[in-house]
Amino acid sequence: MNIEMKNKIVAKNKRPSSNKATGRDYSYDKEYQKDKVAYRQELNAEARKKGIYGKRATKGVDLSHKKDGKMVLEKKSTNRARQGSNGKSTKK
Repeated sequence: MNIEMKNKIVAKNKRPSSNKATGRDYSYDKEYQKDKVAYRQELNAEARKKGIYGKRATKGVDLSHKKDGKMVLEKKSTNRARQGSNGKSTKK
């Protein structure tokens, strides 16, 4: 799609984030965000159970998912550095 064509499409719709303006389908993004919300709810519930909810930042710890599904406390820097490159699991 050339620039002139894209600008013509955007000019037809005032809302810049609409599907018509961008030519993009946002249904995938909506589903992805739902999954992320559920993931955060699970972590927060576990933090409350362990009594560290709201104290994680000062302690410098995260809840890390293990391969067997359990959650353990782990240093924030170690947990967030694990990116899953070269086909390795992102779980401890």
